[in-house]
Amino acid sequence: LEGRAVLPGLIDSHMHLESTLLGPAELARLIVPHGTTAILSDSHEIGNILGVSGIDMLIQASDGLALDLFFLASSCVPATSFEDAGATIGPEEIRELLRRPRVLGLAEMMDVPGVLRADPSVLEKIRVALEAHRVVDGHAPHLSGRDLQAYAAVGIRSDHESTAAAEARAKAALGMLVQAREGSSAQNLAALLPLLASGAIHDSWCLVTDDIFPTDLQRLGHIDHLLCRVVAGGVAPAEAVRHASFIPARHYGLTDRGALAPGYRADVVVVDDLRDFRVHLVFKDGRLVAQDGRYLADDPPSRLDVNNTIHPAPLDESAFQLSPAGATSPVIRIVPDQIVTRREAQEVRIEGGHWAFDSDRDVALIASIERHRATGRIGLGLVAGLGLRREGAIGSSVAHDSHNLILAGTNPRDLLACVRALSAAGGGFVACSGGEVRSLLPLPVAGLLATEEADLVCRRLDAVNAAVRALGCPLAAPFGTLSFLALPVIPELRITTRGLFDVVEQRFLTL
Repeated sequence: LEGRAVLPGLIDSHMHLESTLLGPAELARLIVPHGTTAILSDSHEIGNILGVSGIDMLIQASDGLALDLFFLASSCVPATSFEDAGATIGPEEIRELLRRPRVLGLAEMMDVPGVLRADPSVLEKIRVALEAHRVVDGHAPHLSGRDLQAYAAVGIRSDHESTAAAEARAKAALGMLVQAREGSSAQNLAALLPLLASGAIHDSWCLVTDDIFPTDLQRLGHIDHLLCRVVAGGVAPAEAVRHASFIPARHYGLTDRGALAPGYRADVVVVDDLRDFRVHLVFKDGRLVAQDGRYLADDPPSRLDVNNTIHPAPLDESAFQLSPAGATSPVIRIVPDQIVTRREAQEVRIEGGHWAFDSDRDVALIASIERHRATGRIGLGLVAGLGLRREGAIGSSVAHDSHNLILAGTNPRDLLACVRALSAAGGGFVACSGGEVRSLLPLPVAGLLATEEADLVCRRLDAVNAAVRALGCPLAAPFGTLSFLALPVIPELRITTRGLFDVVEQRFLTL
């Protein structure tokens, strides 16, 4: 160990396991060699499809791994009343989940309007967690002033949605843990780094990934990569490590983790230096589990249910005919590297009374199709910023948070081809053109997770991303961006199975 540094095991305290597209065992194989020994997952993705049984499936599948997987009881299933989920998790289900040994608290409270108007069902969920002496996580994008004070006052003690230093500082001042996020679709670390390096918010921050694809974990790393970033940005190495281990451990009551001292678990990471944080050895509970990028633990494979959960109603190309009322229509504008969107009004091309693709404009048709109960609900809208310049479409069964089918494309033929491919595969990511599938990543576990090993999943994800780039899309994580366009708790404009939704005004728009 001469010349190397010894650290406590690293902790990601806000992650959605399902966003990695991997089962627990394959996720451990990917991130433990990077020094991560514990994660906290809000598995509301599978909760929105299978309810408590889905979360229990992941809890059971994560037993016996060289990675401690903790969970939080999902607070917003569904995220709002404006969408169609496959399941509901209410106060009684939350009380039941909190009895599980590895469920540490209430996951991010995304229903900000419900908190602010003192909705009884929302406050009851928080009360259940607080009475069980558990932590309550937050989700408060762009919230400020009296509204932020009211949100924090109900007992919410963390937030991962800060996109600017002033926003993070205000939340820390109210006793909230600022979870500085750097994931695949939402990347906020650069904006927050000067504040973190200044020491102005002291111990009120940690590092999280939230939603991250396996390709990014494979190429960049996990919390070790974020440590490199914050140290390069001016945070002292010892402080950076503390905020990636001790601080999140204390916040979530994991009092036997986060330090190298008597009475603490022997979760130990040996790195070559405190600049690049290249991981040499990882010990879990005193046992060597990774060395120089190789995973050494002999973990059991994850046992996951692969029954097909993709059940849209029968449809044809006419389902994708959008008929705007005028020459100008509201459009979802994508913000690169962020999950917030902007509401715009744009002129649209009309042919035969229906919207028509114009290759000179960066505007595509977007659709959300109910897939849980074959209700036939389809919401249509327009999206700008995907960069689709050639005839084609992309589709996904990952569509936060209710995970209906979400598609974007230039023509009904390819949009329908995406729906059929996703239905046959049990979910996944797909790119189509000329009415044919060009690339597909199957995700047969609830339409969210793959069953293959991480290397194969990464190769297939690379292939489908390349197929999307061939359509003209320049985005680094096109399916991540697409998936968040359905989440009606993030400003400003979203698509749901019921239509185009203005999050700020809390109403559906007429096209």
